[in-house]
Amino acid sequence: MAKMSVTPWEVSGDINYDKLVKEFGLSKIDSKMLERIKKHTKELHPMLSRGIFFAHRDLNWILDEYEKGNKFFLYTGRAPSGPVHLGHILVWEFTKWLQEKFGVELWFQFPDEEKFLFKQNLTFEEIDKHLHDNMLDIIALGFDPNKTHFIIDTQHANLMYKEACKVAKKITFSNVKAVFGLTNESNIGSIFYTSMQAVPAFLPSVLKKKKIPCLIPHAVDQDPHFRLTRDILPKLDHYKPASIQSSFIPPLTGTKGKMSSSKESSIFMTDTPEEVKKKINKYAFSGGQPTTEEHRKKGGNPDVDVSFQYLKMFFEPDNKKLKKIEQDYKSGKMLTGELKQILIEKINNFLKQHQKKRKLAENQIDKFIYSA
Repeated sequence: MAKMSVTPWEVSGDINYDKLVKEFGLSKIDSKMLERIKKHTKELHPMLSRGIFFAHRDLNWILDEYEKGNKFFLYTGRAPSGPVHLGHILVWEFTKWLQEKFGVELWFQFPDEEKFLFKQNLTFEEIDKHLHDNMLDIIALGFDPNKTHFIIDTQHANLMYKEACKVAKKITFSNVKAVFGLTNESNIGSIFYTSMQAVPAFLPSVLKKKKIPCLIPHAVDQDPHFRLTRDILPKLDHYKPASIQSSFIPPLTGTKGKMSSSKESSIFMTDTPEEVKKKINKYAFSGGQPTTEEHRKKGGNPDVDVSFQYLKMFFEPDNKKLKKIEQDYKSGKMLTGELKQILIEKINNFLKQHQKKRKLAENQIDKFIYSA
């Protein structure tokens, strides 16, 4: 078994989510929590009912406050360092659902300085291009422009810097080294950076001059950032942010680790139908048997089959249809090629609509960028 590594910068090996819950000090989302969420949303998102979002911190408190009339706000983000792929979209699709069901604001941070500080060869000119492209993909998902605020660290420094300094004053170099593995050779910008990432978790409270709860949906590898934020904010008389954690969409090449930005292991939001078909047929790891005859006899394993996992996590919301696909694949009635074809059609239908909306988003960027 490949050794598990889960950090904000690296995810590899066989991911044991139960172990991560214990190591990170999270709470599992149980049936009681699902019922409580459903009371407000009337239905459960498949990512909740299927355990894709599997853990949380302080969700009960968030719902307590919501029921008292103290609506929470959502905070998520994207460091613009390359094109958006399906692995990024998972969390944002769920975030959009939360925004719609609870009628809340979303603060979406673009920490454009992060990759400049942490990646040696990335220039601000390149980052600006990625920033523009990434904003198009996020707008195309359908967030409410009246309730969604983009904040860009370098552009909104006047709004964020004083608050970041207050955070920074409460964090020692020892804290940052311990949480993020930085060393004496790390540049001083990377040491300060986490202070900027903490700001959106309480910025609306500062702007509205009242304490507002914050809920952060994120993939579980980003948890260290927000553990530190939770330690610091009570010292500044702000609420600790609550959070809800998702598992990872695996790379096309296998069910270990998470989708990265490599061309072979990822489906990008700008991929053509031909590219999607080629990638899935060539690279998508199969849970099928070596030969058709053997597969018909023994059946396939959906738990390790990437095409099935993508349908389960994102592309087949209908539980009955998903169950039928699973049963047919397990029994050998459905072949790997047939399963891949279902996924290719689903992804290409999704991307066709997304790419149309992406073009329209060119004229909407200004509606989303926050202005006081």
